[in-house]
Amino acid sequence: MGAGTEDRKVVFSILVENNSGVLSHVSGLFSRRGYNIHSFSAGVTADHRLTRMTIVCSGDEQILEQIEKQLSKLEDVLFIKKLESHESVCRELILVKVSANERTRQSIISVADIFRANVIDVTKESLIIELTGTTDKLDAFIDMLSDYQILELARTGITGLSRGAADIQDAEKLLNRTYD
Repeated sequence: MGAGTEDRKVVFSILVENNSGVLSHVSGLFSRRGYNIHSFSAGVTADHRLTRMTIVCSGDEQILEQIEKQLSKLEDVLFIKKLESHESVCRELILVKVSANERTRQSIISVADIFRANVIDVTKESLIIELTGTTDKLDAFIDMLSDYQILELARTGITGLSRGAADIQDAEKLLNRTYD
């Protein structure tokens, strides 16, 4: 990259029509163009006709602008919003299976308590801990568990919503225009 260009991460919240193949179309756009996806989550919204995708990607301003333009050209995409940190709420879920015995179990639970995590499964050999929060919080939690043996780890990737009702009203207008 040239001087003055700096990569930054962006979180895109995308409303798409809940049609078969839409996930493939969106992910295919990234692979065809060589764009990297840091995380991708998708799920049906309160309106069964819509799916919300949250995609975290990085690049310089030109690449990020190109990603947004290319996404908006896809047939099933109804609405795209960049989730800026001060205008949105973004969270991620992590499940961590940690090796635990009588000697280490209580200290692991103490770490979980500090982070307001939930112990959701206990066996003689391990604990499974669930934590929801910002990526930084989850990374800090994993770091605090580094003294213990992490057996398995699963992260959902970021999902988020913008604050306020303006985007909802904009999306409803698009949706009503699409299905009228």
